[in-house]
Amino acid sequence: MKWNPLKWPILCTSGILIIVFYCFFTFTSWALYPSPYGPTTHYLSTLGDRVDSPGGAIVYNAGCILTGIAAFAFYIGLYRWYTGETWRRILLIVSQLIGLCSAVALVMIGVFPGDTGAPHMLASSVFFLLNFMCLILVNISLMTHPKFMKPVGFYGLTIAILSLIFDFAIGGPIIEWFTVFGSLGYAGLLTYNTFKIQSR
Repeated sequence: MKWNPLKWPILCTSGILIIVFYCFFTFTSWALYPSPYGPTTHYLSTLGDRVDSPGGAIVYNAGCILTGIAAFAFYIGLYRWYTGETWRRILLIVSQLIGLCSAVALVMIGVFPGDTGAPHMLASSVFFLLNFMCLILVNISLMTHPKFMKPVGFYGLTIAILSLIFDFAIGGPIIEWFTVFGSLGYAGLLTYNTFKIQSR
């Protein structure tokens, strides 16, 4: 495939945007946070709290909304992995539907930041639950795909399983950071894998 982003599969373009949007807006908001802040003491959504982070909240929340929109396109782009096998197509479609709902939940995290209380907690809980389901289902559907890089699948399953184990065993903000940035890493790997199969 020629180096022309305009002709890339939608999954590749949106996968890159997911990483760029979230990282850029998150770390910009972190730089604007008025007091010491870190992954062991603060949840990511604290950056979007308009009381705790008056200068950077709008930046973080905008990042969540833009990342959610990019994720919406990313999950639509999974159609590139359809095959003639009925079970795989059905499982991927289910994964896409769940993924689209998780993308909407991420947008809602930006619309209802941490200082809104219950609406934010609902959006956040739904997002992390659906994100976990997507990591499991996408990998199950692709693990036996002849063009799927198995290490990518093992990475995604590892992130999902460890996130669940750590959440019960340890808890706290660091698990949220692990899950979010681990999932971003998976999006990047799947983007690379999709780019590779399209370039052949």
